[in-house]
Amino acid sequence: MKLTVWTKQHENVAEIIEKEGRYTPKRHIIARTADDHEGLVLKCYDWLAKRLPDKPDDADYPVWVSFEKEATMLLQPGFVMLELEIDEEIITKINVEKWTSITNYSYIPLDEKDRKAHIEMLGEYGTNDIKAFSTAFYPQIKREIEHSWDRLFDDNITISGNTNCYGNVWEIRKEWVKKVYR
Repeated sequence: MKLTVWTKQHENVAEIIEKEGRYTPKRHIIARTADDHEGLVLKCYDWLAKRLPDKPDDADYPVWVSFEKEATMLLQPGFVMLELEIDEEIITKINVEKWTSITNYSYIPLDEKDRKAHIEMLGEYGTNDIKAFSTAFYPQIKREIEHSWDRLFDDNITISGNTNCYGNVWEIRKEWVKKVYR
């Protein structure tokens, strides 16, 4: 089944698709757009890229797509919104709230009981997720946080019942582009 999805991209991406027929995200481009947060952002993207299925050799990171046009980031100068028609089976759904937890270096709890136990453990150590993850002082807690991120792909686990998702695909093909909004 085909789905219509949208993605906001730099205008250069539209030019690459037009000329080459295909676009795959590259690490150095994502790093450049991450500004001062390069190390933080790329650590999360590296983690994600290792876990998504069917990664082509020439793609470093996935392309984010929205299932609703209104949920796509607002256009700004130098960017376009692409309306794509893609086979549903090649889109990996990513829960928005769980992905936000990952980008904040936070623990994704199994359930409410697990969340409370994790918070209690952090209190006993006098730390929080970000400090535990980003320093060398709490290696066991950091491992637990990273291990919890695998719950991103378990649809039975939600944070506060939120099931809103974005999608990931490894490329944008010219034949998928149905409309370009400028």
